[in-house]
Parts: sequence; structure tokens; C-alpha cells
Amino acid sequence: MVVHIKYFASLRDRLGRAEDRLDAVGEVTVAGVWAALWPETPLPPNTLTAVNMEYAGPEQSVRDGDEVAFFPPVTGG
Repeated sequence: MVVHIKYFASLRDRLGRAEDRLDAVGEVTVAGVWAALWPETPLPPNTLTAVNMEYAGPEQSVRDGDEVAFFPPVTGG
């Protein structure tokens, strides 16, 4: 299964890229996508996540062809 990953704002800057692709086998969650790509880096607290442009929690299942996005917390002012 192929999952497309996008990083936004400060996460993109910190990780040094805007996109990734994950070839996964079996059932994968949003948190599992992060762990597979960044095993030495825990998912930052309060990170917002989305699957196919809809907000999703870290335990949301991901399917073949899905797009997973990671957003840092947003503050207003």
C-alpha cells in the first residue's frame, strides 16, 4: 500500500521536506505513518493530522492511496 504524506509550516522546515511517500504493508494508522518515517522522532505534541483533507486522530486507519497531512499547532493573535 502507498500512502502520500505532506508536512506543513514549521514541521516542513524542521524535517527539511514538504512531502514523503510510504510503502506500507498491513494495517497502518496516522501515528504509525509518522513512526515508520521518523522512528527516532516522536510526533510533536498538539500536532494536527488529517487524512484525505479531513481532520483525523492519530489512531485513524490509513488505506492505500490516502494522503496524510501533519500540521503544527496554529496560534492566532
